Amino acid sequence: MNHVISSGGQPIVASAKRSKRLSAILTALAESSAVSLAELTRGLESSPATIRRDLALLESQGFLTRTHGGAQATEMKAELPVRYRDGAEREAKVAIARKAAELIPGGRQAIAIGGGSTAAEVARNLTSRTDLTIVTNSLTTAYELASRSKVKVVMTGGVIRPTSFELVGTLAEGALNAINVAMTVIGADGITAANGLTTFDDTEARTNRSMVTHAGRVVVVADSTKLGEVRLARVAELSEISDLVIDDAADPQELAKIERCGVRVHRVHP
Repeated sequence: MNHVISSGGQPIVASAKRSKRLSAILTALAESSAVSLAELTRGLESSPATIRRDLALLESQGFLTRTHGGAQATEMKAELPVRYRDGAEREAKVAIARKAAELIPGGRQAIAIGGGSTAAEVARNLTSRTDLTIVTNSLTTAYELASRSKVKVVMTGGVIRPTSFELVGTLAEGALNAINVAMTVIGADGITAANGLTTFDDTEARTNRSMVTHAGRVVVVADSTKLGEVRLARVAELSEISDLVIDDAADPQELAKIERCGVRVHRVHP
């Protein structure tokens, strides 16, 4: 599935392959702060012209500065914007979302769904439900539901994060702290047995934490690339997480550690 985005007023199609390249470029910059065109061409098995176009796109979004023969990191964190993430690990995310939706029992209830491409995919699986009230701070998730379902959608207020299209800050936290939900479905930028659930941004982490704190059950949806990663801000301890839905490419040793912490792990095959 391709996802149409825009940069500089021009339409761009972000395929799954391109999403993976963009993510790999940002990861390389996060590790070494500078990369050469030759290194990227060799490591990503792509032509110089293709890599140059990727670098130009990321530069236009402020994620790097192109140099003679490569690129260097800017002050921005290496967080791939949500509009590019939809194509990355697409098959895994579809399978994860389908399983997560199955974990939501029938009957009238309120649930919270956070931001991110995998959480939005969960929302797509709930469009046939008529018995749910869904609370979300995600513009992407709200759009998926409001545009083609009979689900009642409640949005928080807050400030929009441009990379994730999530509403964060005191307004969002206040709204989430004022309600209780049967279940929260939330994505992750990183999850480990030692550090729990983490994300790139501390403000987003506080807002997501409010979503976790007031839920009877917390289901984390994450593809295998997030397992073993530790990001800046902690969202939740593993003791606060009920279930993890992840694809079967995940490291079995790390999953075993997570299971020993009391988390039910659901492995899915894309």
